[in-house]
Amino acid sequence: MKALTWHGSGDIRCEQVDDPTIQDDRDAIIRVTSCAICGSDLHLYGGFVPGMHHGDVMGHETMGEVVEVGRGNSKLRVGDRVVVPFTISCGECRQCQWGQFSLCERSNPNGSMQAEQIGYPTAGLFGYSEMYGRFPGGQAEYLRVPYADVGPIKVPDGLSDEQVLFLSDIFPTGYMAAENCNIQPGQTIAVFGCGPVGLFAIKSAFLLGAERVIAIDTVPERLALAQAAGAETLDYTDEDLQQRIIEMTGGQGPDAVIEAVGLESHGVGGLMETMQAKLSATERPYALSQAILACRPGGTVSLPGVFIGPAVAAPFGAIVGKGLTLKTGQTHVQKYLQPLLNLIVEGRIDPSFLITHRIGLEEGPEAYKTFRDKADGCVKVVIRPNG
Repeated sequence: MKALTWHGSGDIRCEQVDDPTIQDDRDAIIRVTSCAICGSDLHLYGGFVPGMHHGDVMGHETMGEVVEVGRGNSKLRVGDRVVVPFTISCGECRQCQWGQFSLCERSNPNGSMQAEQIGYPTAGLFGYSEMYGRFPGGQAEYLRVPYADVGPIKVPDGLSDEQVLFLSDIFPTGYMAAENCNIQPGQTIAVFGCGPVGLFAIKSAFLLGAERVIAIDTVPERLALAQAAGAETLDYTDEDLQQRIIEMTGGQGPDAVIEAVGLESHGVGGLMETMQAKLSATERPYALSQAILACRPGGTVSLPGVFIGPAVAAPFGAIVGKGLTLKTGQTHVQKYLQPLLNLIVEGRIDPSFLITHRIGLEEGPEAYKTFRDKADGCVKVVIRPNG
């Protein structure tokens, strides 16, 4: 089959790889009908994540049609249309039973390697390095799905791929980021970074009852989408950014701040990214520092973004001094699939609003560069591997 594969920093190729096969009775194989390039894929593209190998298949935002099912999987049948969560979870360990699917204790075969870095293993991820299990990703014509009786959700008739594809990651990620803010009616939420996750965080904040959302970015296409979603916007290049936030909130500050930038620091299209790219590894979380500064005393800072490495500089004096709550974590996608699918079915949100580019697999390597550079108005790329 054809797939997008990693061959080093800045080197993604479309090439032939082996077809996936059933390896466990709970597996399923899907023919991928749609997949997407995620902002966290850019960490791999930029060479920031250790544990990648030449030829590793990329991608973790995937959906498709079931073509084969393991003997022990009674949930799925051949022909089912499914969306696949980026987190791989067994459904049986204590973390899964607690609904904390991204912390699954069993799904990562390289959990001991990960434990050396963070103390304990967490869930395996599709297409995301040896530390997370080195599972082949979904930017391919076919995908093997482990624990397929737990993760994938069936798509109802009448919904297009583009309406449901982002249930695989960025819609639940933005929603969980907003949910972590414990939003109360009438509150104001600030969102740093209006990429795909930030845009879904804006939408989700309103769904959860926020009265106002202040969105901060500097890329015109992103700011336009944030405004269309109902947010008030600020340009990150404003030298008086903190003062502008204070003025917009009557001196009180946002009740919670979502930092949706993380370490996506290798593009050339935004000030946050270019500033961070010039900093050392320990200085990079510039947007994180600004988010902590912006949040009102007693508020919450929600971090859905990816942070890599043991040293992350943050103004902990401000965190403690203002009595802030930090809420973090990989998304527990399986927990949110059905509730968010219901919102789509009810017409309360159409996740396809941020798609700007639709391509085939062969165009994938160039699309990675376009997405990284935020060129050609690129906000979100959807790939159709099978035409």
